[in-house]
Amino acid sequence: MRPIRLVSGFLTVGGWTLLSRVVGFIRDMMMAAYLGTGPVAEAFFVAFSLPNMFRRFFAEGAFNMAFVPMFAKKYEAGEDAEGFARDAYWGLTSALIVFTLAGMLAMPLLVLAMAAGFHGDERFGLAVDFGLITFPYILFISLTALLSGVLNATGRFMATAAVPILMNALFILAIWIALWRDWPMGMTLAWTVPITGIAQLGMTWVAARRAGFSFRFRWPRLTPELRRLAVIAAPAVLAGGVVQVNLIVGRQVASFTEGAIAWLNYADRLYQLPLGVVGIAVGVVLLPELSRRLRAGDVAGGRASFNRATEFALALTLPAAVALMVIAVPLVSVLFGRGAWTAADTTNTALALAIYGAGLPAFVLHKVLQPLYYAREDTRSPFRFALWSMVVNAVLAIGLMPLIGFAAAALGTTLAAWAMVWQLWSGTRSMGEAAEVDDRLRSRLVRIGGACGIMGLCLLAAAAAMGDWLTAPGLRYLALGALVLLGIVTYFGSGFALGAFRTADLRGALRR
Repeated sequence: MRPIRLVSGFLTVGGWTLLSRVVGFIRDMMMAAYLGTGPVAEAFFVAFSLPNMFRRFFAEGAFNMAFVPMFAKKYEAGEDAEGFARDAYWGLTSALIVFTLAGMLAMPLLVLAMAAGFHGDERFGLAVDFGLITFPYILFISLTALLSGVLNATGRFMATAAVPILMNALFILAIWIALWRDWPMGMTLAWTVPITGIAQLGMTWVAARRAGFSFRFRWPRLTPELRRLAVIAAPAVLAGGVVQVNLIVGRQVASFTEGAIAWLNYADRLYQLPLGVVGIAVGVVLLPELSRRLRAGDVAGGRASFNRATEFALALTLPAAVALMVIAVPLVSVLFGRGAWTAADTTNTALALAIYGAGLPAFVLHKVLQPLYYAREDTRSPFRFALWSMVVNAVLAIGLMPLIGFAAAALGTTLAAWAMVWQLWSGTRSMGEAAEVDDRLRSRLVRIGGACGIMGLCLLAAAAAMGDWLTAPGLRYLALGALVLLGIVTYFGSGFALGAFRTADLRGALRR
């Protein structure tokens, strides 16, 4: 796969993810209007976060990081990749069924572990009820992730990237039905969660069948290959657990401030747009690509893939980070400011968004650097690094809580992410040429930084000049659109002028 082919994969996944995030924004805007940041909203967000948190153990952050390189190498070598995938699928299914039942039985304890500040008020009972309904989602979405890994490893990115659109569309439909039928909004959304999981699994299963992969039932069996998979996956599972501890610490800190969990959630949704479009696209495409390169002994090709992935990721992430910090208030007020939303909600969500924005490049660099380890079946080093980042997060979030309140949760997350990047980068020094930064990347990053600075100054001035328009009921959407368009034009215009991008590169990517 040439670098231009690699970029085409990024664009395929990123394009579909962008569409998913846009539909997701419509969902979040409706949730903000009809749920707001009250007890029902906070209880739902905690309940929905439980299966999403644990799926990192069994899916994207752990199991798949071990599964994809092994499957990709078998597929490339013409070995029985399909049989290996089927064994992994039904083995994972059996483990998840047991785990799902155990989690539902322990739901009150899980809610306390996530949000001890709920104890003694109505949010606790609501979160437990919602959690019992939403928790089976972990079974369906984790199996969806495994099937997606099979498709991605064989270069089929479109189907898996499009699946989240279905989830967001079903949420929007559920909100409309709840309004029409006058159903309780929180309970309606809770029941929608497992329904979306079933729909996503069904859609991915069909895509896998069309790609020629059969996952018909077979009794789970512990083959030598699955034992090896478990050995490789174990450190990644633990590393995923450390990451989730960081999230738990943040939510615990936030749970003691009424409304804070909702503020952090809405801020998270906004910065997840560039993270999802760029970071997830890079991670999905880069891991199987590096795995194939390493198996073929193509060190130069692996280095080129790594450098172009880094360049692509930062060229889109750095300006997004600057924009999230500079125009956080207009973004939050225009997108969420209606219905049950208040001015205090805008101020606090914008603060969290600006802090998350400062960490956005770090979150994306995780997706670029971690495949360098996982492609070598090294899951232990990221685990060690994650432990140290957990310490950084806990010390900052808990230590700063008395001083800056709920914002300590966001600040701890951001600084821990940068600590993780520093460790991942330091660890690549022993990997040799395949992880070296080339001259083109060094040169382009300086120019990208200059273009981001120019864009940031323009956005600051424009936001100040358009202050009245950004709050006017009939004009604020157009004003925000104009502000975003200004940022895009100034960034890419100055980027081309400074040499951060070249017309030939853009033409080649678009042609693919």
